[in-house]
This record gives sequence, C-alpha cells and structure tokens, in this order.
Amino acid sequence: MFNEITNEWIMGPDKPFASCHASSLVMLPGGDILAVWFAGSREGADDSAIWCSRKPGGNSGGNWSQPLKIAAGVEEPCWNPVLMNLPGGELLLFYKIGRLIKEWRTLYKISKDKGRSWSEAKELVPGDRGGRGPVRNKVVVLADGTWIAPASTEDGIWTSFADRSQDQGMTWQQSEDIGIAGIHRSDIQAVKSDIPVSEQSFYGRGVIQPSVWESKPGNVHMLMRSSEGFIHRSDSQDGGIHWSAAYPTSVPNNNSGMDVVRMDDGTLVLCCNPVGINWGPRSPLVLMVSSDNGLTWTQEIVLEDGEGEFSYPAIIAHEDRIYLTYTWKRDNIAYREFSRSSK
Repeated sequence: MFNEITNEWIMGPDKPFASCHASSLVMLPGGDILAVWFAGSREGADDSAIWCSRKPGGNSGGNWSQPLKIAAGVEEPCWNPVLMNLPGGELLLFYKIGRLIKEWRTLYKISKDKGRSWSEAKELVPGDRGGRGPVRNKVVVLADGTWIAPASTEDGIWTSFADRSQDQGMTWQQSEDIGIAGIHRSDIQAVKSDIPVSEQSFYGRGVIQPSVWESKPGNVHMLMRSSEGFIHRSDSQDGGIHWSAAYPTSVPNNNSGMDVVRMDDGTLVLCCNPVGINWGPRSPLVLMVSSDNGLTWTQEIVLEDGEGEFSYPAIIAHEDRIYLTYTWKRDNIAYREFSRSSK
C-alpha cells in the first residue's frame, strides 16, 4: 500500500546534545519539512531544550539543517514540542516546561518566517499547572474550524481530555476527564523499567497522550497510550465537548506514545509499538492501517525491529504521502516518507 521514498536521520554525529526525544513535524508552505524535539543531557534534566531542523522541499530537496535551539527554560527542563501551521502562513510551537510532569506549564511561540525566528514565549493558559493544549500529538482542526488539542495529565491516575479552541487559540475550553473506570490510587505501584524516562513516570496508571481525528463533521475520536496493555479509545459526537469512557482497542501498547493520521479518503494510518507489556520494549515500531474508522487494524510496514528504543512517532499526511519522525535510540531523530501506491 505504501512505497518508501526517504529513510534518514535528521542529525549527523556532531549533534550538540547527548539525548533527544519526542519529535513533531509540519509541512510548510512551499514543501519544506520542519521538525522539532526536546534534547539535553537526559530526559527531565534542566538543560533539556527545544531544538529544530529544516529539510528543503519542493523541487530542491536537500539535507536537514544543523539543529537550532529555539526554546529553553531557566533551570527547568522543556518537554514535548508540538508544531501547528496557522492560517495566513504563521507557525505555532507549543511545549511543556517544568520539573514535575503533574505541574507542567504550557508555553507557546509564534514564527512569522516559517520557523527561522520565533516570538518570546507566553503561557497558553496563564496560571495553569498540569498542562493545557497538546500534550504530545498534533492539534486537529475540525470541519467547523474548532481546534482540538489532545491533552492529558499525570498525577497518579492518568487521564486524557480534549482542549478546544473556537477562536484560533486565543482561549481554550477543557473537556471532562477521560479515564479508565476502576483504577484507584491504592492500586498504583511503581514499575521497574530500563526505559530512560524521568523516574516520576513509573508511578501512574491510566491513559495519556491522545491522538485525534475527525471521521465526519462533529464526530471526533482519540486513541490513547495506556498502562493496561492496549491502546485505548474514546469517541465524541458533539465536536469534542463530551466523550465516552476510555475503552481498549485490539492494538497492543507498551505504555509508550503513538500517533494516528487520517488520509483524504478516510484511511487511518497508525504508528506505534505493538507490544502489550506495561513499560515493555519500545521495539518494534510499525505502521498499521484501518479502512473502517479504526475498528480493525492491519500491520502494513515494520519501521524498526532491532534492539533499542524506537518510539514517540509523529505522523502527518499530505495528498498521497505520509511523513513521520520518531526517536531513534535517544541518539537521533529518524525521518521517513512514504507514497501510497495505486493498488
């Protein structure tokens, strides 16, 4: 169904940091691809900042630019950048900041020159603690113009929610929490794992880091990372205001991030680690497809299946192509591009 066009790393061996993770990407007007991620000495370290790189598109093609630091905290780590194209050609960057995940603040910057320079950072929702706006995956614009930012909080019991904006990001309305019934704080025990995440992440159960799509006007759906062995799902019939309780899909999940995109004909493409072990291996990394709005999935392509961490994919679609980035062993950000075959 898909033919590979590009398989490359964004950075060479002289990158200016030891560890990188959690990428996001957009296609800019003219065809350039811009990617962002956080990087520093390790996840959660105070030197973790937001970096970006650009790949020329159109007829020129070309190599990725040298990584450029575009946001940093003052003795606080940055996390989970998300890019969004704005009407009129501006570019929006969301990211989290703070040592404690449960007390994250969401900041944003705007670029008027396709990511070459950025405004000063501002709080998305002034005074918020916990993290509003997109927690990791892309914002989706619904048929009626509403923005849906897939969000979640981590404070023992993990829950997801939709952050909605009907004025192009000026104000935000938070939906009710979306969680898994029957999980109580007394049930939560710290998990042992070699995954190099912040230690606070190992103490929590539930669903986080949604990825969202709209199947028809007003009908919105999300897939969520979970601690329970399977990707979970929730559905809304009123444009993301109200949501069903989270329920398991048939796709295994290792409590690691995934992302889904809807192509023009309604085909869903999901990138994930189909490993049904809480905090299990982050390999293999695969592409899966669904032609029935996510009711059933088939494995299409194995992107990585070696030892090490291949995780936190970000995926977008344009016409008959898909573009994705993901963490490659915390050492680099991988970039892949596929075209859809006619058969």
